[in-house]
Amino acid sequence: MSHLSETDREIADIIEKERLRQVNGLELIASENVVSRAVLEAMGSIMTNKYAEGYPGKRYYGGCEFHDMAEDLARNRLKQLFGAQHSNVQPHSGTQANMAVYFAFMKLGETLMSMKLTQGGHLSHGSPVSFTGKFYRVVQYGVDPESETLDYGVIGEMARKEKPRIIVCGASAYPRTIDFKAFQDIADDSGAYCMADIAHIAGLCATGVHPTSVGVTNFTTTTTHKTLRGPRGGAIMCNSEYAQAIDKAVFPGMQGGPLMHTITAKAVCFHEALRPSFRDYSRQVVKNAKTIADTLIGHGLRLVSGGTDNHLILLDLTDQKITGLEAEIALGKAGITVNKNTIPNENRSPFVTSGLRIGTPAITSRGMKEEQMKIIGDYIATVIKDINNTGRIESIAEEVKSLAARYSLYPD
Repeated sequence: MSHLSETDREIADIIEKERLRQVNGLELIASENVVSRAVLEAMGSIMTNKYAEGYPGKRYYGGCEFHDMAEDLARNRLKQLFGAQHSNVQPHSGTQANMAVYFAFMKLGETLMSMKLTQGGHLSHGSPVSFTGKFYRVVQYGVDPESETLDYGVIGEMARKEKPRIIVCGASAYPRTIDFKAFQDIADDSGAYCMADIAHIAGLCATGVHPTSVGVTNFTTTTTHKTLRGPRGGAIMCNSEYAQAIDKAVFPGMQGGPLMHTITAKAVCFHEALRPSFRDYSRQVVKNAKTIADTLIGHGLRLVSGGTDNHLILLDLTDQKITGLEAEIALGKAGITVNKNTIPNENRSPFVTSGLRIGTPAITSRGMKEEQMKIIGDYIATVIKDINNTGRIESIAEEVKSLAARYSLYPD
């Protein structure tokens, strides 16, 4: 940072402010995590200097021999981690991983079936404002209005009626276990492909904390920066029979040169996830989420579906007479970073919402466990139930700063 401070003081100051925000607060965004020092080092390495368009052994530029080694390591480690036959680690993001599958196996105007954004899905699964909503005919399923969980019988009926080309399963705000085998059976019954987007739960799937989709569904896409605790990026896994089509869809189909510093950091991330300690970490992520959920319920707050099976909690604020936006802002003042989120049967704008999404990957990476989750749950409930009490929120902010100081981002 010393050289950056000398050459670009403005950017150096911004980075330092962000460092202090992370150090002094509690990051409870379900899609965020804290990467290791090794991942940071790989991301900021000299690997960023090279153009490596193509794949290992088939590059369009000379001088790629060491980048081939790094990408091969990333691909092989990812395959080992998930037991996959084929992997592609070049997608720049989860959305582009999804895009590659669509481009490889769908024609423009064909039917894509996916989960509604307002009930837990993702923009890249068919939202009208996404390329998916513009390129394909989209039909969407939701959750059962009573249980607020997936009803596979209803989903199967929709698939038989609509005859989609691809059925997408996986979510960005669904707190329960997803039955990937049920989705693949539905796809087989309706003549469709099945793509599982495990971006949020990849780390849990890799360690057996959540059932995996790899080897079950036709395709699996993921990000590498959520529960996998790696750099921001995407990846695709599939059986060998689909490998050529997937690789061509990524390059040259939709991307040029890969981000080799990121791919190198992905290799580091997969290596870390193969360690027994990462399995312990994944289990703790879920234990922590369940503890916060139980604490919030104990305060009389309502959770969508009544709880959680994974790393996230979806809080319904309807009974509290406040919006997700109001709760997000108030908790931010208390040093707790969360995000407003739509809930099933949402009647507010996605910029306002009636819900709040809470996740435990980042605070678990800092070493916090159940005892700290109860404290954090108490903080959240106190702010939500007394949202206009400025003095109490300021007091909690000081307590949050003290708690965060005991769990350093980078102790070494």
